[in-house]
Amino acid sequence: MIWVNLVHLSYNMWIDHDAPELEGYGKIIIAQPNLRFDKAVYDDILKAMVENGANMLVIDLGDAVKYESHPEIAVNGAWSVEQLRSELARIRKIGIEPIPKLNFSATHDIWMGPYSRMLSTPQYYDVCRDLISEVIDIFDNPRLFHIGMDEETYGHQIYQKYVVIRQYDLWWHDLLFYVKEVEKKGVQSWMWSDYEWHHPELFFKNMPKSVLQSNWYYDPDMYPEEEPNKTYVKAYLDLEKHGYDQVPTGSNHSTPVNFEETVKFCKEHIAPERLKGFLQTVWRPTVEEYRQRQIEAVEQIGRGKKIFEG
Repeated sequence: MIWVNLVHLSYNMWIDHDAPELEGYGKIIIAQPNLRFDKAVYDDILKAMVENGANMLVIDLGDAVKYESHPEIAVNGAWSVEQLRSELARIRKIGIEPIPKLNFSATHDIWMGPYSRMLSTPQYYDVCRDLISEVIDIFDNPRLFHIGMDEETYGHQIYQKYVVIRQYDLWWHDLLFYVKEVEKKGVQSWMWSDYEWHHPELFFKNMPKSVLQSNWYYDPDMYPEEEPNKTYVKAYLDLEKHGYDQVPTGSNHSTPVNFEETVKFCKEHIAPERLKGFLQTVWRPTVEEYRQRQIEAVEQIGRGKKIFEG
């Protein structure tokens, strides 16, 4: 059973310019040219993970690594490949399994720099192939690779200068391209499941069972009567009905009780052989300002684990 925490090394996944109409949380998700990552905060997150029984760390890499294949996308202060390799070794020594994440959703690929504006072109595919292969090598062939693929809609890009979405067969073509590139290295693909919310028939017709699914829902009520929350939660049940392996995803983005409620709900409704674990998310950069929220998220993993095992 995996108990997973998601940490951002890069936080350039959302807005591509300083949109003046954005306030509060919206300001946090504006892409920046410099690395936003506090090693001291990160070290304390790891310590809390060990103390709370979390055994897997998903690292959202983005443009925070100076990849040997494409150093041109790196932000100022990005980690070297050697630095990342050294850190992965340290993580493993304390009993935590590191897993890479690169989000290839057109809504969340600002980290790709100029290539985010070359979507679905021959050069784009070459770059994606290079990055997937290199990251798998850096992580010494991890058992999982999170490819993101959430929220690719116009509504999620309304504040971006450059808006592009893939539809119909193109979305599926590109998804299956990423999956193929991951799987040919002997690694399992892992992705967000929210495409199912809007296209359930296509999802269950075309989605390979080999792809690990993470539906996500961040509110406290796991039995909502109103939309869209009803659809969001129902996806857990639909994925189970169709026989997909799942790692349900909670968060303290909106409420501190969601992760524990997600554990209770999914333990009851997903068969043990298909319930592979739980993923906790914060959706804040790994910096001092959000230290407390990051630590609280890990503590919520610990409480959720006790609920599950109790």
